[in-house]
Amino acid sequence: MVLMFELSKLSHELSISEILSLTFNLYLSNFSIFFIPFFIANLLSALMNLPILTYIQEIEKIDYTAPPDVVLNKILNILLMLLVFGFIIAIISWIIGNVVSGIIIKSASDIIEKQKTSLGDSLNFVISKLPSLLGASLIVGILTVLGFLIFVIPGIIVVIMFYLVIPTIVIEEKRAYASLYRSKELVNKRWLKTFVLLLILTLIIGGLTFAVNLILTPLGIYTSLASSLITSIIAPIYPISSIFYYYSMRAKEESEKILPPPPPPF
Repeated sequence: MVLMFELSKLSHELSISEILSLTFNLYLSNFSIFFIPFFIANLLSALMNLPILTYIQEIEKIDYTAPPDVVLNKILNILLMLLVFGFIIAIISWIIGNVVSGIIIKSASDIIEKQKTSLGDSLNFVISKLPSLLGASLIVGILTVLGFLIFVIPGIIVVIMFYLVIPTIVIEEKRAYASLYRSKELVNKRWLKTFVLLLILTLIIGGLTFAVNLILTPLGIYTSLASSLITSIIAPIYPISSIFYYYSMRAKEESEKILPPPPPPF
């Protein structure tokens, strides 16, 4: 915990290897705090998907020897219900995802700055900031999708630019629009470094998730439960890393403020 306390008073910018090392150290030393929120969220997600699985099974039960108009009506009704349930689940999952990310970031920040945290307190705090989290998430999501549709590079730029949106909302208590500007301000002049860090995180999380799903496929009906469990273990890496990167960029910002003025011209 001494290392975490010193980090809150950091006076220099961290390297990518330092950020990753601190991320895993903090996670492993406080595993249950970061694992539980994601595990609960994944269990809720699995339960919410049950109606969709039920309607998918209904498609297999359709009597295709019946008149074409009867078969078509049944298929259309099932597809309509799938769309309705899919939309509702997507909205609920989006809200839960923002809450969980906020809880992880708030808890990590409390551990770093106060050497203690409470999931209940973190949840209450995040709920109070939920409008800002959802507003910022919606804006970032729309801009990211548009960026990738127009051309891949603009989408990547959006992801880099707004990597620190949630930490600025949680720690600095910025509102949605202000958090976007603040995140851009913090990653300024570190675009390549931010991209490399995000790429490494994507490879780590994506690689582990793919490998786990590949291994768990033979489990059949237990695959979903096992996958939720493993995903809950892997997922906290991303938000925790954003906290350390946030503090690192804050340290860079502060060091730039105290740089001596250039010598007067002769």
